[in-house]
Amino acid sequence: MKKLRKPFPVLRNYTYLNTASCGLLSEKVFEYRQEHDLDFLVYGSIHRDKQGKVLESVRETVGKFFNCAPNRVGLINNFSSGFNTLLEGLDSSKKILLLKQDYPSINWAVNSRDFQICYANIDENLEKNIEEALLENKPDVFAFSIVQYENGIKLATSFLTEMKTKFPETLFVADGTQFIGTECFDFDRSKVDVLIASGYKWMNAGYGNAIMLFHEDVPKKIDPKSVGFNSLQGKYKAHEGNFLGKFEPGHQDTLNFGSIMAAIKFRNDVGMKVVEDRIKLLSVKAKQELTDLGLLEQTVINRKEHSSIFNIGGDKELLQHLTSNNIICSLKDPGVRVSFHYYNTEEEIDLLVAVLKDFYKK
Repeated sequence: MKKLRKPFPVLRNYTYLNTASCGLLSEKVFEYRQEHDLDFLVYGSIHRDKQGKVLESVRETVGKFFNCAPNRVGLINNFSSGFNTLLEGLDSSKKILLLKQDYPSINWAVNSRDFQICYANIDENLEKNIEEALLENKPDVFAFSIVQYENGIKLATSFLTEMKTKFPETLFVADGTQFIGTECFDFDRSKVDVLIASGYKWMNAGYGNAIMLFHEDVPKKIDPKSVGFNSLQGKYKAHEGNFLGKFEPGHQDTLNFGSIMAAIKFRNDVGMKVVEDRIKLLSVKAKQELTDLGLLEQTVINRKEHSSIFNIGGDKELLQHLTSNNIICSLKDPGVRVSFHYYNTEEEIDLLVAVLKDFYKK
């Protein structure tokens, strides 16, 4: 465990249970960023002239990590910019299925336009609710988070593959921001049409970078209107048509996109199977301990499989008590959210439980 924790200096001073809000920066990614900006400082445009090769390498590294051909990998600044561009490429007559109370950047963006909208409820029967909504409404698009940001309810990728096979005409657009970096993920095998995800949480890649992965048939169904000089710049845009370019109209920052490449290389050194196994172990232990304390909602308790994100209820007073014990987490509405990444430990769960018991003795 010391080897897994050493590259993250924050862990020396805090019990960090807040990756669902802000993933930690590793020393490896920090070193890349330092070297990048030192080269920019010393060489100016000579350094910037290498941007094409850098972005080409980023696209190939991302594609290999998630099993998606590099000519189908979009490099964007954040989830919302990519998702909004995608929505602008859809005809307003389309019907879109959403999950009630899903991430606001999904539902607000869809609701701000003139689409027909239908919903599935998020509860212990989420998969059944989705299948019934797909069957009843026959939506053109299903837009959803793979992992719910407030309470960690998770859709298995095997379920998504099954639904896409049953409803091939529906475009599946997944938000993977709370998912990528937590388990091994084969994009092409999943059959999801589009995955959009920011890299600053579970990928530990810092802010300002996000990815879009596209199934090869997506350009036939979406026609984004964005365009700019950068839309046709680079190997995988100039030679493969300009579909990717419609999501990348402006100058791209090699610092931020290079950071996700550095984060992936570091994650490969750790091993994604190690990461996945560690997170599953922590999730099972945390769920049991928090259930025993009576802090989890019944919907979460009744789920067979869960992520490593938990909402434990409470308010600002509980958050302050945890913070005073150097436990870093987030206040949601409602409740306090804790989240466990591979660099967390079973002992940290025990500490959290002890601090929670102390709080509720008052």
